[in-house]
Amino acid sequence: MAEEKYPINIWINEERFKQLEKAGLSDMCEEMLAGLKVFRVFANDAQRDKILKVFPTAKFDSATTKSIELLPKDVKDAIFVKCVEKKSMDVLDDFLKSY
Repeated sequence: MAEEKYPINIWINEERFKQLEKAGLSDMCEEMLAGLKVFRVFANDAQRDKILKVFPTAKFDSATTKSIELLPKDVKDAIFVKCVEKKSMDVLDDFLKSY
């Protein structure tokens, strides 16, 4: 059985899209509402649990989207920056080491 993955949705504007293009990750964006794009970074069970423990405002939507919601903006920004720096979406272990 494959391990479940839980998305953290990061909204992407034009400037961020250009950064993702340079990092080779722009094809990982999905079109959403009215042309807005979302970039999804996926957490595994252990990462999800640590995120929910470290960031008390975060919630896990177990009923519908199975996503991690309500993370502070600066946290999502830091995850995005790490993705661009590493040119990878697999950054949560590195990101969580500092917490």
